[in-house]
Amino acid sequence: MPDIAVYPGTFDPITNGHLDIIDRASKHVATVIVAVSQNPSKAPLFSLEERVSIVEESVSPIKNVEVDSFEGLLVDYCMRRSARLVVKGLRAVSDFEYEMQMAQMNLRLADVDTLFMVANPSFSFLSSSIVKEVARFGGSIEGLVPAEAARRLKEKLDGEA
Repeated sequence: MPDIAVYPGTFDPITNGHLDIIDRASKHVATVIVAVSQNPSKAPLFSLEERVSIVEESVSPIKNVEVDSFEGLLVDYCMRRSARLVVKGLRAVSDFEYEMQMAQMNLRLADVDTLFMVANPSFSFLSSSIVKEVARFGGSIEGLVPAEAARRLKEKLDGEA
């Protein structure tokens, strides 16, 4: 069993689909590090600090999960954390094409392997972008995100109005 796996993402906000992958991955490795990325090509609704805080609250019931943040190359972060395994969730074939290229690059750059986990069908349609759009237009996000994420999303969007 690998000691450490890194589950990277923007998590803007974390969804129940993300939590499902984290929980399932935690049963296969000693420690899952949820690595919240500072991606300069994205304009997240929540700050990095807010996203880390929401993720920490959301994963707290899972004992072998820790939360961290990073910027730059994922493989550089993995090397700093002595992690040789990345976990990625796949919702659809379209996810696979992009993620396969990233996995092959990570393998080439630093011999970091990727474990693909297929999304639970209950969450295969779910993305942070969809959640934000539904919330912005007053739709219910119950059952789509953890309670802390829903609360913080409501606060953030009410503040924009």
